Amino acid sequence: MQRLRRLRQLGLAYLAFPSAEHSRFSHALGALAMGTRAFDQLLRRNPNSFGDSARAAYQRRLLRAALLLHDIGHGPFSHACEKVLGIPHERRTKDLIALDEVSEGIAALEVERDDVLGLIVGDPESPYPALRELVSGPNLDADRMDYLLRDAYFTGVATGRYDSEQLVASLRLFEVGGKLALGIDRRGVVALESFVTARYMMFASVYFHHTTRMFERVLHEALGEIWPDPHALDEVSEFMQWDDFRVLDRLDDIQTPAAAALRNRIRVYALAAEFNAERDLRPFELCDAALRERFGDSNVWADSQSQLLHRLPFGLGGDATVWVDGPNGPVDAREVSDLIAKLGGKAYWRKLFVRREAVDVAEARRICASLSG
Repeated sequence: MQRLRRLRQLGLAYLAFPSAEHSRFSHALGALAMGTRAFDQLLRRNPNSFGDSARAAYQRRLLRAALLLHDIGHGPFSHACEKVLGIPHERRTKDLIALDEVSEGIAALEVERDDVLGLIVGDPESPYPALRELVSGPNLDADRMDYLLRDAYFTGVATGRYDSEQLVASLRLFEVGGKLALGIDRRGVVALESFVTARYMMFASVYFHHTTRMFERVLHEALGEIWPDPHALDEVSEFMQWDDFRVLDRLDDIQTPAAAALRNRIRVYALAAEFNAERDLRPFELCDAALRERFGDSNVWADSQSQLLHRLPFGLGGDATVWVDGPNGPVDAREVSDLIAKLGGKAYWRKLFVRREAVDVAEARRICASLSG
């Protein structure tokens, strides 16, 4: 757990938002607190859904343990590390929870290790579907509820805030398809809209910010130089020795353009065009092709970051949604909110970058403006 103090929650976002220095450790504590509030609210409103008092107490401990440990599998700079080493953080989490010291800590909380892991990785066979949604669900998880407020605070993005008090107060459990599902009552629809809007705005303003994305591209190159062998950190013991600060220290020993760019905040790439929340990819494809024809493939980078689309609202995972209490039973949130329906579905977020040292940036931007106007 203490290693999470040395992993920034937002990776390189501090290069665009100077105060975004908060850690995954503080987020883990925040998610635990948010999830505890949510559980207590659900227990008050749906007491029969959690069994007798002993079963309810077990599930409360289980939820808190899972939320506290949900990020332990992340490596230095998270997704960039996963790309270079090829091991997702979910697998790392499984390996770490299997360690004797972690297993003993979980046992001391009087919960089952496999139950904790099932909630963290979102096991569809978990016997606790409501808790699974609170830990790793697609929409109303405590993880997301905390990091949106935390990230908005430390980046100074006011539009990333939402009415968490009302949202938690409106939480309910419904039976959908014979299984318990997490949702809200109708009084919480406005709070849910603020939550969805906050997610949308944080993606546009922070998670997909062009400066952050540019330096993450450079970081990917630098990590490949630090770990030329992609199996270098396969062993859990070696993986645990690395954090953000050790990576940054190693950059001081590497005399390459990527390492120098990260040390000194040198902007290797320039933004030529961006296409935010577009549903038509043709303008992007035209600009991408024109830039490559003019400047060559090696001097153009198209950033799509499809793995971050989970931060967008509903509809990207098949039937994933939030259920709202209706007069005839729970209904899809998109049926009771025009705003949520509008923001749902698949949208494309793309950026086109060019290398500053090899390209006339003004010309690249003119080419894109003429094609996308």
